[in-house]
Formats: sequence, C-alpha cells, structure tokens
Amino acid sequence: MIVKKQIVLASRSPRRQLLLKQIGMNFEIRESGVPEDFDQSKTPSENVQMIAFRKASAVAPEYQNAIVIGADTIVVLNGKVFGKPENERDAVSILQTLSGQTHQVYTGFTLFDRPSGRSVSEVEITDVTFRELSSEEIDGYVRSGSPMDKAGAYGIQDDYGAVFVSRIEGCFYNVVGFPLTKFYLVMKQFQEHLER
Repeated sequence: MIVKKQIVLASRSPRRQLLLKQIGMNFEIRESGVPEDFDQSKTPSENVQMIAFRKASAVAPEYQNAIVIGADTIVVLNGKVFGKPENERDAVSILQTLSGQTHQVYTGFTLFDRPSGRSVSEVEITDVTFRELSSEEIDGYVRSGSPMDKAGAYGIQDDYGAVFVSRIEGCFYNVVGFPLTKFYLVMKQFQEHLER
C-alpha cells in the first residue's frame, strides 16, 4: 500500500507495531496517555471505537500533516469485559473464567487525518474458543509475566497462550491486537476520500 502521508501510531503495543511493519508500513510511535475508561451505557463495539478515537484525536494536534492511528482491544465473555489484568491474581481469575468458553475479541481503530480533521472508526470482532485449562497451566503462565500486558490475560501469537486456544472464527490478527485486512481496506479508502 502506498501511503502518501506520515503515519503515527498512538500506541506502544509491540504487537500492533509488529503487525503494521509486517505489511510494510513506516510509522512514528506516539503514546496517547488516554485512559481506557469504559462507558457502561455503550456496547463493546462502541466503547473500543470511542477509546480508539480518543487516542488518535489526543495525538493528532501534535502533527501538521499526518494520519494518526488509534486502537483498543478488549475481550468479552457473556457481556463481561476483560481488559489487561490488574495484577497476577486478576490474570488467574480471567483465565479461569475464559477456560472452556467461547469469548469475543473486539478491536476498534480510528484513522484521524491532519490537517483536515477527518476521521473514520471501525471495529473487528473475532470468536475465540479456549479448551479447558488446568490450574497448573494457568498458574505457570501467569508466573511467566506474559499475560500482564494483554487484554484477556493471554497472547495467541508469541507465547504459551497459543495452546489455550482450540478454535477461532474470524480475523486471527484481530486476536493478536490489530485487524490487518480491515485496516488495510479502510486505510486505502480513507486516503482516496482525502484526495477528493
């Protein structure tokens, strides 16, 4: 994809950075500092898009001519939202809850253009099924420290969390943290829109 402007990623997520590099994107990283606060009156889809928009729009004024990307990922099971675990005990509790269940991973993302102020927000949803996890597996995984910076307290792509997942339906990269196909298509269309 040819990108005609500077790209700024309003996130320090190493997984998002790797995924964008995977499709050949060059970008600057500028963390937004925006809290990932949820509005209980909104749906998970609305919340992740709202937070992604807040992240992108917080960083955008620092640039004269750029497209800023904001994103937010959550895990939802039966209406309960799981972000990053607060501590090891919380991580254990989350993994016990997800064990043997099918949950949804939501990633919202926003593209915010400077100087026009135009933006677009989208969401991707993927179903993820966990097999039954033993206490020993959960405790060992949490002790490794790996779940602590991940929504739903697991990673599918680069650690032991991969063997917790028995099946996924939908975009794999969404579970990693960024839905590459949807992003690619939206970015292409957004750039065309900006040129009109």
